[in-house]
Amino acid sequence: MQTLLLVAELIISLALICFILLQRSEGGALGMGGGSGGGMGGLFTARGAADTLTRTTAILAFLFFVTCIGLNILALKGRDQTSILDSAAPSTPIPAKPAAPALPTGPSVPKPQ
Repeated sequence: MQTLLLVAELIISLALICFILLQRSEGGALGMGGGSGGGMGGLFTARGAADTLTRTTAILAFLFFVTCIGLNILALKGRDQTSILDSAAPSTPIPAKPAAPALPTGPSVPKPQ
């Protein structure tokens, strides 16, 4: 199951990258050629292509998040549910810090009179 979700997430992420790169930065028609698309007789009009790419990107993003959540749930399955904060204090005593060594004294300088 985990392998299937991982492969699906990789395919979705590649498709998501492709559909994002197809979009124009102004939010117009297809990013790859086509221009305004008004009289081209193509498959989509300029507005229809933008709507289709936006809708497809949103669906792919939703599927990407769902597969991420699914992979996280599968990864957490079978783990110990205890928390670090719930564990008791350590049973071994903490050793005391050793006393700091005395700092060496420098040469004595005579005081001015």
